[in-house]
Amino acid sequence: MDAARVARLIAELRSRGARVTGARRALLQAMVDADGHVTAEDIARRVEAAHPDVHLSTIYRTLDALENLGLVDHVHLGHGRAVYHLSDDPHQHLVCEQCGAVVEVPDATFAQLKASLLEDYGFAIRPNHFAVIGRCAACTT
Repeated sequence: MDAARVARLIAELRSRGARVTGARRALLQAMVDADGHVTAEDIARRVEAAHPDVHLSTIYRTLDALENLGLVDHVHLGHGRAVYHLSDDPHQHLVCEQCGAVVEVPDATFAQLKASLLEDYGFAIRPNHFAVIGRCAACTT
């Protein structure tokens, strides 16, 4: 359990004028404990284990609220369910279509593409919302 990270996230909630509810605190704690990409159902299992009064519908509403506040990102890593991660660790995703490996790459990886699409087409992409599908190093050899 990384209490300092949870405290920073809660402070960030407050600084953005958002309420700190028990459900938000429990969800942030569950995501910190998960340390990676998790589905809403994974988060719900973690939260409900410690807080049985927090229901799945509350988890979904809280995830939406935290995403709107910029504390949580959701991403589609292929054909499965969306996964969530904390946005205090910004990164992009590469997913191997053969073995399913997920490679996290720095935000700067897509900076040139983002700038080119904006300049050439006036289109602002959100590269953190999708994964780039291809083949990892192990599967291309």
